[in-house]
Amino acid sequence: MTEIQISANLHDLKQKIDQIESELQKSGDSPEQLPELIDSANLLRKNEFLVHSDQKKTELISVYSIYAKSMESILTSLSEIKNELKNILQDQSSLMKSSKTKSKSKTKSKSKTKPKTKPKTKPKTKPKTKPKTKPKTKPKTKPKTKPKTKPKTKPKSKK
Repeated sequence: MTEIQISANLHDLKQKIDQIESELQKSGDSPEQLPELIDSANLLRKNEFLVHSDQKKTELISVYSIYAKSMESILTSLSEIKNELKNILQDQSSLMKSSKTKSKSKTKSKSKTKPKTKPKTKPKTKPKTKPKTKPKTKPKTKPKTKPKTKPKTKPKSKK
């Protein structure tokens, strides 16, 4: 909660710093001495300017001091968060390493204790083998030798 307030205050402090710096720039340099006035009047004018400038610079320094302290507290909290995240990551990585080594040791122990055996179930498909008997149908290819006897047929006449 305080970090949120500090960061909100940082914005306000930065605006205040910018405002004071602009006021100092507007006031400009020390006033020139006017020859029409006597020396005491010129000294009074210069004194008023220096008092006003000194007040603004003092205010600027105090705001810068508050701003710097706020930045230091934010940096400290960021550093703490970084260290916490680093510790969390180290814990997570050690947990991952330990779980990997446990799972590897389990699989190694399982594979060492169980010998490899053939499956006891029969395969679902039968292996293909050549038939031992001849097929009952005639082959579709023509035999290489011609039969010796052929019945002769009369040629038909064309009309």
